[in-house]
Amino acid sequence: MRKMEFKMERPGLLAAGQKITVTEGVLPSNYYYTIDPALAMSANIPFRCRLKSSEGVVTDVVENARGFYVTAEFDEPEVDAGK
Repeated sequence: MRKMEFKMERPGLLAAGQKITVTEGVLPSNYYYTIDPALAMSANIPFRCRLKSSEGVVTDVVENARGFYVTAEFDEPEVDAGK
């Protein structure tokens, strides 16, 4: 299972166990992913680490000093970003 982290701006939009759909955005040298309908956004992801799945499940929602972070799992192998 591949895990990804997303930044959520407001509390209560997502909860653990919730099924999600993500939309892929393209930048000149990276991809980014948005949990629909614009609930949370990923960091920039290098081309070699592209997410192949468009559906996943929220595993955790955490609040820290920087905001709310959502962890989601996708049914595909974990990628090694160092390669």
